[in-house]
Amino acid sequence: MEHRTLSGRLFEAVNLLLLSVIGLVTVIPFIHVIAVSFATPEEYVRKTFMLFPTAFSLEAYRFIFSTNTVFRSLWVTVGITVVGTLVSMLVTSCMAYGLARKDLGGRRVLMFLVVFTILFNGGMIPSFLIVKQLGLIDSYAAMIIPSTVSAFNLIIMRNFFMGLPDGLEESAKIDGCNDIGILVRIVLPLSKAVLASVGLFYAVGYWNTFMQAVLFVDDYAKWPIQVLLRQIVIMAAGLSSNPEMMTQDYVPPPEQTIKMAVIVVATVPVLAVYPFLQKHFAKGALLGSIKG
Repeated sequence: MEHRTLSGRLFEAVNLLLLSVIGLVTVIPFIHVIAVSFATPEEYVRKTFMLFPTAFSLEAYRFIFSTNTVFRSLWVTVGITVVGTLVSMLVTSCMAYGLARKDLGGRRVLMFLVVFTILFNGGMIPSFLIVKQLGLIDSYAAMIIPSTVSAFNLIIMRNFFMGLPDGLEESAKIDGCNDIGILVRIVLPLSKAVLASVGLFYAVGYWNTFMQAVLFVDDYAKWPIQVLLRQIVIMAAGLSSNPEMMTQDYVPPPEQTIKMAVIVVATVPVLAVYPFLQKHFAKGALLGSIKG
């Protein structure tokens, strides 16, 4: 057994202490958010900071889920996330595989155009005009098609594909496999790590769809959860600032507890998915970023 030196043990202790502090700084604010969302109005007024409420209250969540509109909006967001992620993964993987091929003519020019979109974009008004000319205003496609391909995710996946051994493709071609067969049967099964990472990036992006819904969707029945939660916060602020509402039988929860509950509702579904992809996430992101 290798004996560690005093300096090595000291280095590990300092690292452990530093990482623990960073972990607490990261986790404590979220614990505070959850605690405030479950706190009673009296305890929230009495305490400026809490990590565990002494008495639990679900009034903020009852206020958020008081109508079926929230459940409908959740289903809209789930649909956009599932369909959008599948479409983005299909288009991105095909495009990344093509750009990873060394025999593709003009691939340097195409990669320049891809990188160019990271630095510069058309802006809000041109994007709105394009979506309007395509007839996508007030449709679910308006929240999916403009975000189909992310240049960052495309580069990560392309670099990962370039790191795969060339001999695998040559062997598949000898066996009579075409380009699509090589992608489906050889490349993608070997790329589970980067697919999980990029898929999580896309899923989080679609789940947090906000600006595109505000710009392109007027029908409130098609609003994703992020837009609806914003409206709930605005409504709660209006109720809290209206003294007449306080004198009626129903007293709305404090505005701050509703805000915290909104954060929990918008964040928990993504956090629930992350543990299943965690083992692939870091590996895929690192490999895709350093190879190529």
